[in-house]
Amino acid sequence: MNVIEETPIIISESAMDQLIRIRTEQNIPSDHGLRVGVRGGGCSGFSYTLGFDVKKEQDQEFEIGGVRIFMEPAHALYLVGMRIEWVEGLNNRGFSFVNPNAKETCGCGQSFSA
Repeated sequence: MNVIEETPIIISESAMDQLIRIRTEQNIPSDHGLRVGVRGGGCSGFSYTLGFDVKKEQDQEFEIGGVRIFMEPAHALYLVGMRIEWVEGLNNRGFSFVNPNAKETCGCGQSFSA
């Protein structure tokens, strides 16, 4: 089991509230954790992935606020120190990623370059 003690990311209280709401409303099974990652694409080169999933063999696992978090070890390079926020404003509503590893970000807050 690949469980790490210190959490490489931070999830704000408002973002955690939304994740718990989504889990409840969509009846996500208890064996699913929150997968946080990156993939190629987006307007700046990489985009964030965030969704409930089952643990894969290579995943690192940690817990924040009672929620199991899964992350591929290769993604940690891009995500360590990142903060996930929930934003509700006139122009934007949803999850926002504040990433100290990003060299550039786009206006949507969903993609970055490293």
